[in-house]
Amino acid sequence: MEIRWLEDFIALARTRHFSRAADEQHVTQPTFSRRIKLLEEEMGVTLINRQTLPLSLTPAGEEFLTLCEQVTERVRLTRDRVREINAGQQRRIMLAAPQSLLTHFLPEWLATSGWQARLQPYLRATTWVASDYFQALARAECDLALCYWPSERCELDIDTGNCFYRVVGHERLIPVTSFTANGEPSALLPGSRQAPLPWLAYPKRSLLGTVLKTHLARLSQSAFLTVQSEISHAVSIKELLALGYGMSWLPERTVQAELANGTLVRAGDSRWDVPLELRLYRHPSQHHAGLDTFWNELPSSRS
Repeated sequence: MEIRWLEDFIALARTRHFSRAADEQHVTQPTFSRRIKLLEEEMGVTLINRQTLPLSLTPAGEEFLTLCEQVTERVRLTRDRVREINAGQQRRIMLAAPQSLLTHFLPEWLATSGWQARLQPYLRATTWVASDYFQALARAECDLALCYWPSERCELDIDTGNCFYRVVGHERLIPVTSFTANGEPSALLPGSRQAPLPWLAYPKRSLLGTVLKTHLARLSQSAFLTVQSEISHAVSIKELLALGYGMSWLPERTVQAELANGTLVRAGDSRWDVPLELRLYRHPSQHHAGLDTFWNELPSSRS
């Protein structure tokens, strides 16, 4: 017995007409009639009363119809579930992250964990600000968002939307600057009231801008800075610093090569460093097999 025979019988019971049921099933009427006859032979009873007009089901046919509907529905649900599982296993997880993390954290993290084949960077996110990541998670535009986050208490005007997170690493914002022609740092903290340091700042309401402002306010020593420009992305700030434009705070990973080759130099000691967490966020409404499996494999942390 084939599942399509059961589907044929349901169509016939609904239309009460061989020709219309055959059209619904996209077969010729002789083929359809032959299938119904084979079904009756398989069951060993007459299911259709062909003497009435429109035709009707025998008592055995009425009972058999209920069974057909139950079986075909279970098959449909099982087929959908199997396809969903298969799609979830094959679907790569879409990860949004700022360019600095895509370049200087993600490759090593994926290589260490062996997750390269399961995660796909969402390159549209490289120009986003922090709030954009959580809006994208809520819209299901991406599966995960990798973000910088303050390690210390800090009031952020960002709606995380009750997202879950895992801490997957740590970072520091460190003050850096270029060298002068004499080989001296162009700007050294704390500066002075008479000669404030030219500063490439993050926007005041941005995550890194708020975190940095909060950290500097906690220090016993004041920094004397004058804002040259407000720039959202660390990569852009680094390029300007290398050209000799003032000083700024950058994620340490992003400037390791420049510090090593002498393109940039620290503009202050460790008291000026700002500790950060690297958090991986997901939205509670987002589920598929690959994402759930990946999330459960992550080391446990606050969520």
